[in-house]
Amino acid sequence: MTILPRLAPLLLFAVAAYAIEPQPRLAGDLRIHDPSVIEVAGRYAAFGTGEQGLTRGAIKVKTSPDGLTWTDAGSIGKGVPKWAKDALGYQPMNVWAPSISRRGETFSLYYALSSFGLNTSAIGLMTNRSFDPSKPGEGWADQGLVLMSKADDDFNAIDPFRVDLADGRAFLSFGSFWSGIKLRQLDPLTGKLLREDTPTIALASRHGGAIEASSILEHDGKYYLFVSFDQCCKGVASTYNIRVGRADQIEGPYRDKDGKAMLDGGGSLVLDSTGRFIGPGGQEPVKTSKGDMLAFHYYDGDEAGVSKLQLSPIAWTADGWPELGPLPP
Repeated sequence: MTILPRLAPLLLFAVAAYAIEPQPRLAGDLRIHDPSVIEVAGRYAAFGTGEQGLTRGAIKVKTSPDGLTWTDAGSIGKGVPKWAKDALGYQPMNVWAPSISRRGETFSLYYALSSFGLNTSAIGLMTNRSFDPSKPGEGWADQGLVLMSKADDDFNAIDPFRVDLADGRAFLSFGSFWSGIKLRQLDPLTGKLLREDTPTIALASRHGGAIEASSILEHDGKYYLFVSFDQCCKGVASTYNIRVGRADQIEGPYRDKDGKAMLDGGGSLVLDSTGRFIGPGGQEPVKTSKGDMLAFHYYDGDEAGVSKLQLSPIAWTADGWPELGPLPP
């Protein structure tokens, strides 16, 4: 009867030692949707979907000296590019889901052009060889179309994410609804497709259901595919949630913690609505000087569903799965 009291302090210490730190509380101007974050020389920049009717729907950008306090920095580029209408057959209202990455001295900003409910969509690319996070709107050159989907395709060419692997290869994941998430190999130098006939590899699907916002993290010899399930863009009624699966190679197959294939609707829950943090999603992992982090947006239940940025450290379980700490109170 005296053993449990003696063990109790040790058990409490063990629990505390392995507790995950709470996610940081961000401050400043956090208004953003579909965030993509990069750290350059200790400073941070976050890129997000453009707003209809403002600056021709140009990509929005925020900056931060530390990843915690954020300031609005205007927009990137001149909005929807001129080539979009000829390629798509209609004029998109804004630029969607930009994704920033860096290879050597070249910064690549992929973006999507579409309209709700359509899969006649395109992914374009801007590049910058002199990117300065204190002047994020300068130096960008549009490189035009990377790939597109048409009404008779079974996929939707939106939500691009570039991943550069340790072996030198580069890939672009993309997709929303329809048959799900796809992957194609890129020329790592140009940022365009390696070849026009590069295979389109299926990574994840809910067989027509809501899955999008794919991104991939290479970690400890494995590949982690993050996606958003369910509905975005509905303010406090949004049901977005973040899911993940793991594979031994970038092409898959990806499976969740229970072994269910992501091509058959699998995906382990990373984060769901909690308190005022409604519908978290639109996520991307980012490698920083502080370690791997996950950028995502949520709809603030305390501010009528305004879409805001969260940037949180990724912790790793003993069996190699990513997880996030508790959301800030």
